[in-house]
Amino acid sequence: MAFQIVINLIIAMMWMFLSESYSISSFIAGYVLGILLLLIMRRLLPGRFYLERFFKIIQLILLFIKELIKSNIDIVKLVYTPKPDIEPGIFAYETELKSDWELTLLANLITLTPGTLSVAISNDNSTIYIHAMDIDDIDESIQSIKNTFEKAIMEVTR
Repeated sequence: MAFQIVINLIIAMMWMFLSESYSISSFIAGYVLGILLLLIMRRLLPGRFYLERFFKIIQLILLFIKELIKSNIDIVKLVYTPKPDIEPGIFAYETELKSDWELTLLANLITLTPGTLSVAISNDNSTIYIHAMDIDDIDESIQSIKNTFEKAIMEVTR
């Protein structure tokens, strides 16, 4: 990935020098030209195309914003219910993530989403203990996290 970024920057600089225009717009035009050339030559370059990861990061951010809005709406409904029937509790979430960075990101995304809190991570880094404000179905909560945050994190990091 770093190799592709360097190649793209070199193409952008070469474009500036060849066009004899040393401006930001000339650099951006060269950078876009470099992206197009890298797309054409991506089979010859090692690793996956570096902008794929950028787009996956944007998707992860948008997913977090969507989940944040949904959980805020759910929490507001619970708070304004006259006699709320909530069942708080802690459940164990078995994760497929391995690196410390991935686990930290998942735990922080869970904690930043209202109504849930990452309490602890097991010593072998395979289980995250999560406190939820209202647990209707533990399996549904586990599948929700697995299909949203964990899947998006694996797309970004792998």
